[in-house]
Amino acid sequence: MFKSFGKTEAKSPAQPANGVPGNSAEAASRVTSTALRSLTQTDKDLTDRLELKTRLHEALLERLNLSVIDKVQTEELRREVANLAQAVLAEEKRPMRTEDFKTIVDELMHEVLGYGPLEPLLEDPTINDILVNGHDQIYIERFGVLEQTNVRFRDERHLLRIIDKIVSTIGRRVDESQPWVDARLPDGSRVNAIIRPCAIDGPSLSIRKFSKKPILLDKMIELGSLNDEAAGLLRALVEARMNVLISGGTGSGKTTILNAMSRSINEHERIVTIEDAAELQLQQEHTVRLETRPPSPNGTGAINQRDLVRNALRMRPDRIIVGEVRGSETFDMLQAMNTGHDGSMTTVHANTARDALSRIEQMVSMMGLDLPLSAIRSQIASGINFIVQLNRLSDGNRKVMSISEITGMEGETITMQDIFVFKKTGKGENGEVLGDFVATGMRPKCAEALIAAGVDIGQTSFLTHGGGKS
Repeated sequence: MFKSFGKTEAKSPAQPANGVPGNSAEAASRVTSTALRSLTQTDKDLTDRLELKTRLHEALLERLNLSVIDKVQTEELRREVANLAQAVLAEEKRPMRTEDFKTIVDELMHEVLGYGPLEPLLEDPTINDILVNGHDQIYIERFGVLEQTNVRFRDERHLLRIIDKIVSTIGRRVDESQPWVDARLPDGSRVNAIIRPCAIDGPSLSIRKFSKKPILLDKMIELGSLNDEAAGLLRALVEARMNVLISGGTGSGKTTILNAMSRSINEHERIVTIEDAAELQLQQEHTVRLETRPPSPNGTGAINQRDLVRNALRMRPDRIIVGEVRGSETFDMLQAMNTGHDGSMTTVHANTARDALSRIEQMVSMMGLDLPLSAIRSQIASGINFIVQLNRLSDGNRKVMSISEITGMEGETITMQDIFVFKKTGKGENGEVLGDFVATGMRPKCAEALIAAGVDIGQTSFLTHGGGKS
């Protein structure tokens, strides 16, 4: 029955090929039992470690004066934490290796000064998103791929304490009467939290990390998100004070490219930014940052984006930048773009450039004003000059899919022409999306305005084959 090169020998049914005595079912059962015991031991070790850290943390809270922690040097605080941990371990007669002891001290420092178990994930530059689904299930996105981690909170109360620590630093709250909140970390990373009763299985926390080193257009070229010619056009649009709408889906990189494009704004211009949670990282000194405010516990005092846009018009801005338009503030943003605040920019959620125009139209209509569609579309066509469309592709990479110019109106339809597009050509061996950035050959209608603004648009970039209106 068994064939081999050279010598042939029969094996007893009681001695399988893997050398484990007994039949294959018994062997498989023993292997499974061993694996389960190993898994159970791992879970037990993790539980013991969390319980130990809980005891140490409680002892720490009892003995530390939290009101003066900010005034204590980090190294001095670390020594105090290490001494306390050593004393507790001695009381429990629990020996610990030096490496494990250092890890425990690090984790306690994270609890006191940072965001507990999240700190190592926040410090990892390769992680883009941190997704907490309850206290014992944490996922991350790295290089466009989701993966589960072995990081966990002690319990739901521990997770709620960290959520409260995050949102309270910017004057926001989350409780049963207001069970969700948008917030940000000190570095601008975006945070959303939702708790019971809306989150049925326990608190959920989503963190969209921002790179500590801002991503510039040159870096995007290096990453393949766009090419040199397209980046040159984006810089030219900003320098020539064109109004730009950046469109894309969730996680497509809208805020990242808005930050990158803003680098081309003249240092002598006054910029006012308006956001729900301040995320923009503009480098210009003359920037006024405005942020919305949620209602107080009694339901009063809310300040929304529309209030801030209307106020910004009285602040003598050269440019207004709205982090993302979601509602009635869209109308006021269009008014600003049409009344002398050239060079303004904003972002919107949409899957295509044409969809972005439809969303803008719908949001203006939601105001309840009795405006005909033709009037709304005319405002859009005269206010917005270009739409930059971004998509997150199936391989996790983010690409600029098109740079489209709004050319005017034909009847009641807003007309556009693509200046650059990303054309997919297939998939690589590892599943990566293949394609090329192509100039459509259409000369921008605003080319003369760009030249008049002193911008060298490099006309040959637009004279390749192809082209057409959308």
